[in-house]
Amino acid sequence: MPNFGYHFARAEASAIRSLYRAALPQIIRRRSNVPAALPFEVYSYSGEMALPEQVASIRSLLRHAGRPRKFTVVSDGSYTTRSLEVLRALDDSVTVAPANEWQPRDVPEGIRSYLAAHPTGRQLALIMSLPAAGPALYLDSDVLFFPGASILRSLATAASALYLADCQVSADERLFRTATERENPVNTGVLFLTEKLDWSLGIGRFLELDGAPNFFTNQTITHLVMHANKAQPFDRRQFVLQLDDQFSYADRSAGPEIVLRHYVNPVRHKFWTALRR
Repeated sequence: MPNFGYHFARAEASAIRSLYRAALPQIIRRRSNVPAALPFEVYSYSGEMALPEQVASIRSLLRHAGRPRKFTVVSDGSYTTRSLEVLRALDDSVTVAPANEWQPRDVPEGIRSYLAAHPTGRQLALIMSLPAAGPALYLDSDVLFFPGASILRSLATAASALYLADCQVSADERLFRTATERENPVNTGVLFLTEKLDWSLGIGRFLELDGAPNFFTNQTITHLVMHANKAQPFDRRQFVLQLDDQFSYADRSAGPEIVLRHYVNPVRHKFWTALRR
């Protein structure tokens, strides 16, 4: 039998997203009630296709956590002039920068074209460039914050880098050398960096890669580097990445007690049903 709950949730989400996008000129006029200041900068990498999610994500952070020192949206180059105006109008903390301003220095020639031109390579270039001026939180545009995000105000005291724990291994398997390296998968959707990481292991594996990079090459490099630098996972009960409710109508994770949920592609529709509620 057809899974009516799943299909209804997807249809509902599509309608909400369309209405949200159409209402953006009105939405940006309603400034968020910001409860506090956040003692770090925030960065996100996105483009025109993700504009509604990027706006909703920023507004949810401001509402539930506070205002960062700066929120920089790094554009993949596809944002229209009007969309850039929408982003800048969200809050005084929001700024937009082109991806070519976020290229790490002193990297081997063999990885430069990937970091400069590949869609996910440019995302990796940004992550490799962080932090820029003090602690930095990196977010994908499809991360939604909840009332539990108030705990982010103490995040700057973290003793090490932190990462969002993935619920499964989504990786470029060519980069692994042992089964142990696959353990404790890192998701690049949410990362907190207090100091520059040593990226030599990831760069070395990339240079040894047989064939072209794929969609998960950047995440696998980040996974290897985060573990090499002794990074720790966020509490997965509060920093959520789950697919177990993909085919159900309900969002089993959304609620006032969690900090955030990363709504990766299989559950992207739940981003919008959670926002409506």
